[in-house]
Amino acid sequence: MLTKEAFNALLKTLEEPPSHVIFILATTEADRLLDTILSRCQVFTMRSPSREVLASVVTDVAKKEGFTLQKEAADLVAMAADGSFRDALGVMQKVILASGDKIGGADEVAAIIGAPKAELMNRLLASLHTSDTTTALQAIADATAAHVDMKIFCRLLLERVRTIILLRNAPALRDHLLNASAATDTEGIEAMAAEPKSAINSHTLLKLLEATQLSARVSMPALPLELFVIEATAKK
Repeated sequence: MLTKEAFNALLKTLEEPPSHVIFILATTEADRLLDTILSRCQVFTMRSPSREVLASVVTDVAKKEGFTLQKEAADLVAMAADGSFRDALGVMQKVILASGDKIGGADEVAAIIGAPKAELMNRLLASLHTSDTTTALQAIADATAAHVDMKIFCRLLLERVRTIILLRNAPALRDHLLNASAATDTEGIEAMAAEPKSAINSHTLLKLLEATQLSARVSMPALPLELFVIEATAKK
């Protein structure tokens, strides 16, 4: 981002541009631009691509490179890209280079980008469902030992808990929710959603959201998630 002085210097050029020149200014921080700059520009807001779009793009790129990317693996790459085409291609390149063959499965991609394997995530979710504190904490310990990125770990867990709650309250959204989910154990998720006595509820989701936000700000990223598990699985 330019300084105020630099912006003022640019303003003079924008006010009287050469007839053969068109300026295109791009920024992700439009709120930091001076009003005098914005008032002299036509503003177009570019939306971030959805995960579905990013997953489709990396799948096509992988195919052109002679690499087969499975659906769940493509979704993991798209999630790690966090709305960026450039980051999606960067992650895809890393996966292709690190893979030992020409097929990228969900667990292999998870290991490469620092996401948890499906078995570990399903184990933690089932433990929350049954209020099994020990197994849930062991799942987090296993994730830490495997050097799983806690940001990705929390995001995947948030998605699954959200899916369970929405399925329970809006079953008509089933197809949309399950198609958009990166979860491989959709039958397990549906079973948890159908169980009225499940310990997973809206309060669980709210507390998990708070733990996710804290995890990004502390020196021990797993700690907020551990505290969340202890509280969420406490016997009432």
